[in-house]
Amino acid sequence: MGGDWSAADADMNPADQSELFSEPEPTARDGAPSDGPPRPLAVRMRPRRLSEVVGQDHILGPGSLLARLVAQNRFGSLLFYGPPGSGKTSIAEAIARETRSRFVRVNAVMSNAAELREVLGAARRRPGSGTILFIDELHRFNKTQQDLLLPDVEEGVVRLIGATTHNPGFYVNPTLLSRSHLFRLEPLASEAVAGVLAGALSDAERGLGGTGVTAPPQILLDLAVLCDGDLRRALNALEVIALGKGGPSAITAEDLAVFARERRIRYDADEDEHYDTISAFIKSCRGCDPDAAMYWLAKMLAGGEDPRFIARRLVILASEDVGLADPHALPLAVAAHHAVDFVGLPEAELTLAHATLYIAMAPKSNSATLALGEARRVLGESPVQPVPAHLRDKSGQASRRMGQGKGYAYSHEFPEAISGQDYLERPLRLYSPKAAGAESAIAERLERWRGLKASLSRRTGNNLADRGPKP
Repeated sequence: MGGDWSAADADMNPADQSELFSEPEPTARDGAPSDGPPRPLAVRMRPRRLSEVVGQDHILGPGSLLARLVAQNRFGSLLFYGPPGSGKTSIAEAIARETRSRFVRVNAVMSNAAELREVLGAARRRPGSGTILFIDELHRFNKTQQDLLLPDVEEGVVRLIGATTHNPGFYVNPTLLSRSHLFRLEPLASEAVAGVLAGALSDAERGLGGTGVTAPPQILLDLAVLCDGDLRRALNALEVIALGKGGPSAITAEDLAVFARERRIRYDADEDEHYDTISAFIKSCRGCDPDAAMYWLAKMLAGGEDPRFIARRLVILASEDVGLADPHALPLAVAAHHAVDFVGLPEAELTLAHATLYIAMAPKSNSATLALGEARRVLGESPVQPVPAHLRDKSGQASRRMGQGKGYAYSHEFPEAISGQDYLERPLRLYSPKAAGAESAIAERLERWRGLKASLSRRTGNNLADRGPKP
C-alpha cells in the first residue's frame, strides 16, 4: 500500500481512529519502537503543533488565512507548494493533530488508482471521521488519478491536503486546483534551520540530548547553510555527524568538512529548480552581470544539467538579446554548442564559461526580436500584402507575358545599392536599430539609406517612400 492507511482501517471503530493524532507516546512516534530501530531524527523532530513550525510565518503567522481556517476547523482542500524540507508534511500532520482529524497518508509515487479508490471508499463509509487525505508528491498522479479525487473533495467526504515540489499550475488539474487553497512555502532561512538543530541537540525526549554531542552556534549555522534551507536534510546530516562522533563531544569544523565534500546541490532536471535557475542564468546574461551568470552556470553544472541545454540557451541569447549589437556573439555561441558535443564534460565547462562571459559582457540589442514581433503584429492585424509585380519571379515565358518582374531595378547598378524602389506595396517601418555596440553604425547607415531612397523616389516620381511608417 502506498500510504499509511491499510484496508484494515475500514473496519476500525471511529473511536480507535480518534486517537491517531492525540498527544503521542514517545515510544510510539518519537523514540525507538520496541520492534524496530529508532525513527530518523527528522521524523522525530517534526512539529506537533502549527506553532512549532518555523520559517513559514507568511502563511502561519498571527492573523494569517491558514491559521484562522485551522483554528476554526473550517478549511477545505489545501495545496502546499514548496521545495523539499520546507515543512509541507509537518504542516499537514500538525493540522490533523489540532483538528483531531483522521489522517490518511498516500505517497503518489507508490500508489495507484485502485488503492486511491479503496482509500476514498473507506472515507465514504465513515462520514463522521473528518478524514484528511494527505497526498505527498501530488504532481506524480496523472490526470485520471487526480480526477478520481474530485467527487469526494467536492462533497466533503475527504479534505485533501496535497504537497508538491512542482508548480501546481503545470502539474495539478485546473478543476482540482480551483477547489483548493494554494499556499507556497519558502526555503527556510539558515538561522531558522540552525535554531531547530540546536533544539534537536538539547532535546532528550525526541532528539539527540542523550548523546552528549554539542555544537557551537556557528557550526550549526554553517551546517544549515550547506543544506540550502532543507530542514529535513539538515536534521539527517546532524544525526549522521552526531552518531559518527561515537560519544559525548563537540561537532567541529572538520566534521562539517567531511559532510561538505559529499554535499549535493539541490537541482532536479524536471522540477522548479531547473526552470528557476536557467531563468536566472538567462536574465543575468541579458542584464550584463558576468558574476551572476557564472554563479548560475556553476550551479547548473554542479547539479548535473545537460550542457547541451545550456549551450542551446546561449545560442538563443546571442540572437534574442545581443543581436546586431555584436554580430560575433551568434557564431561564437554556435561554435560553443558544437564544442560541447565533440569535447564533452568536464572540459566543455570551460567552453560554456567562455561563451557565457562573452554574451554577458556583449552590448545588448533586442531589435531583431522586436522587428519580428512587429512584423507578426502587422500580419495579424492588416490584410496580407501581395508581392509587387516588379519583385515577382519572372522565370518562364508565361511569367514574362504577365509582366512579372517588369520594372525591377537591379540594386547593384546604383550607389550603395539603393535604387529608390519599394519592396512592399505599402512600405512599413518594422526594424528600429538601437544605439548599442556595432548596431550604432547600422543605425547611421540605415538613416542615410532612407534619405537616399527618398531622394531617388522623388526624382523618379515614385513617392512611396514618403507614405509613412505604418499601413
